[in-house]
Amino acid sequence: MTKRDWLQKSTVAVLLSTSFLMFAEGGQAVSHAAQTQTEAQGAQVAAIAQSLKGKPYQYGAVGPQAFGSAGFATYIYKKIGMNIEDTIAKLNKAGKKVSVQEVQAGDLLFFSSTGKGSASFMGVYIGDGQYMYASQGEKKVVVKNLSDYSKKLLSVRRILPDEAGSVTPPNTTEPDQNLGKDLGNKVVSAGMKYLGTPYEYGSTRSNKKTMDCSEFTMWAYLDGAGIDMGRGGAKSQANYVKAHGTMTTDINKLKKGDLVFVMKYKGWKESDYKGIDVSKQSINHVAIYLGDNKLLHTYSKESGGVRITDFKGTHWEYRFISGGRPY
Repeated sequence: MTKRDWLQKSTVAVLLSTSFLMFAEGGQAVSHAAQTQTEAQGAQVAAIAQSLKGKPYQYGAVGPQAFGSAGFATYIYKKIGMNIEDTIAKLNKAGKKVSVQEVQAGDLLFFSSTGKGSASFMGVYIGDGQYMYASQGEKKVVVKNLSDYSKKLLSVRRILPDEAGSVTPPNTTEPDQNLGKDLGNKVVSAGMKYLGTPYEYGSTRSNKKTMDCSEFTMWAYLDGAGIDMGRGGAKSQANYVKAHGTMTTDINKLKKGDLVFVMKYKGWKESDYKGIDVSKQSINHVAIYLGDNKLLHTYSKESGGVRITDFKGTHWEYRFISGGRPY
């Protein structure tokens, strides 16, 4: 047995007689004395789930602004440092099966409308006979009594490790970083599907046949991250980022999937922007940062609609005002 294994196993014994401090979404600490590590993590899962009550439902969304059925569980478990599957079918095979009589906080519940066949929705058990899930019918995250859904319940799966197993204590900072990276990748993947979509200034936003710059970024974030920034233009999206996420004026701090806001075109040379007070410039355009010195955006009919362009060393860099992510 390695020293690390011994320490991890010893952690469980210590937790049987000590308090386990948990930090839920709102950052409030709650002391749970004399709990096993599994029970403590289950209570942490329940606390995070409850902090998300009322969040909008959106099919396939993985948070933090909206959630699909599986995405609700995936997001919560990432918050305690565990990466789990992201579909109902895969989650219904994960961990181990337990009986409904053994259900405890943190367990995943799988249902179908008839109580037979494949699971069509799922939830997270939070204790006291209740569970939470992202409801398509009610269009939000809700709390329900498990007894009211007993005829629809197909299975219960326990994802949390057994108390006797080797457990890595939950990380309170890394999950958020991983989540941001995952969301950035999802936004980029969603945006790439629109490559070549024709440009139309002032597009209606009622369909995806044509797009201007801000309609494109709107759909990329809505499809990829479940984040609805509204139907406004680039300035409106910048305000949304400031209100709900992280904004930077340092071009070197941009991350994959970030929105990039630039000023009006004044020329293709760097000298064309010399002496301009960037802080006093109005936002004229928005793009998505792909990393590797690339932007994904749309800006004219002549350019061919949604496309990938270079960033640094071009007028796009010289026009840069700010950038960031709305989460």
